Amino acid sequence: MSKPLVLKRDKLYLLFLRGKFSLFLILFFSNVFSQSNISPDSIRPKMQWFSDAKLGIFIHWGIYSVKGIDESWSFYNKKISWPDYMSQLKGFTASKYDPEAWASLIKESGARYAVMTTKHHDGVALWDTKEKHYDVVDNTPAKRDLLSPFYAALRRKGLKAGAYFSLIDWSHPDYPGFMKDSTRYSIADDPARWRRFQSFYQAQLNEVGKLLDPDLWWFDGDWEHTAEEWEAPKVRRMLLDRNPNAIINGRLQGYGDYETPEQNFPVTRPRYNWWELCMTINNNWGYQQSDTNWKTPYEIITIFADAVSNGGNLLLDIGPRQDGTIPGQQVHVLKELGAWNKKHDEAIFGSEAGIPQGHFYGPTTLSKDSMSLYLFLPGKVSGEIMVKGLVNTIQSITVVGEETSLKHKVVGKISWSPVPGLVYITVPPEVQDKYMTVIKLRLDKPVSLYRGKGGFD
Repeated sequence: MSKPLVLKRDKLYLLFLRGKFSLFLILFFSNVFSQSNISPDSIRPKMQWFSDAKLGIFIHWGIYSVKGIDESWSFYNKKISWPDYMSQLKGFTASKYDPEAWASLIKESGARYAVMTTKHHDGVALWDTKEKHYDVVDNTPAKRDLLSPFYAALRRKGLKAGAYFSLIDWSHPDYPGFMKDSTRYSIADDPARWRRFQSFYQAQLNEVGKLLDPDLWWFDGDWEHTAEEWEAPKVRRMLLDRNPNAIINGRLQGYGDYETPEQNFPVTRPRYNWWELCMTINNNWGYQQSDTNWKTPYEIITIFADAVSNGGNLLLDIGPRQDGTIPGQQVHVLKELGAWNKKHDEAIFGSEAGIPQGHFYGPTTLSKDSMSLYLFLPGKVSGEIMVKGLVNTIQSITVVGEETSLKHKVVGKISWSPVPGLVYITVPPEVQDKYMTVIKLRLDKPVSLYRGKGGFD
């Protein structure tokens, strides 16, 4: 994943507030990270499974798990020297790697897809690349392709399979690294060298495509060069010629299908047609034994509900150890998330984004026919909850997963006014879920909301 340095997009807004970037740069990067080159209507059919999926599991696994340090960024930011970083090749064994167990855990979590790192910015491929560069087959004790068995296991479980691929490669001799050392050069001054790198990374993309045929391509590192320098339109055509239904994330300089905010949850609903929040279970993407700041199942579930309520997906990351085992805290979160998902399946998977903020103080979703409204109650909620501006007649109210019927009353409805009354629903304490209760309102027709200003319309 990308971390904040030089051109890190997550830092741009903060730098702007501090007055360190001009408005020109903010507008430039805003344009660079847009989806303006892809028509939503042209990709809508292939995006349906992604829209319905809601939950994916991200996997960051590589040599950085040997010492438990930042993936690639630790040598880029000079926390460790490049030779010391690459010495981890000797300790990456994958000796307890069980791809079938990984796929089973992901299935149990309720996720509908998984995305695994095929190569991070350090340039170490997790497959047997035919390009003359680092890979786990030739340069580590693992001595085998680690990707193919996992992707096969995912598909046996009926899960979609995505491939993370770093466009940048800070270990490749032809890549113009941003570090101020002998690897840095200007593309304009040495275009032949850059063309060699273009051929290299596109050859590796072809290898991954042929080996895994990903349902989804998850690019990273695009910020260091323009769409023209990456040959982004060519890359998109190349991938879609192989698999027209493949989905491409938004980190291909304007030639992706959906947006991927990283770590930071949007406060207002994004305007993108499709988006996915990628987030860690603790503070880091790869395994770091010193990072014990684990998010609780409750925190993950509430974050997930917010994402779905706002029309997005959650791509939740795990970081296995160098031997292939997954830390127990991560397993616990995935299992608890899975149990909650199983209980509340109808309110999440295949649902649509909920009603606008202000009508209910919490996440909501809608069934595809818009005749069922789901209210998510974070925490230990009991007593009365309230919905504003609901024009519909409520036919029934039940607790999802409990099938308990609840009572409601309408308050403040004036016979001569078109403004609907307030709906109060009584939630008894005995129906509470231990993490997040979900209430289902079955309506008389597709949801209809009053969006006016009351008597001041």
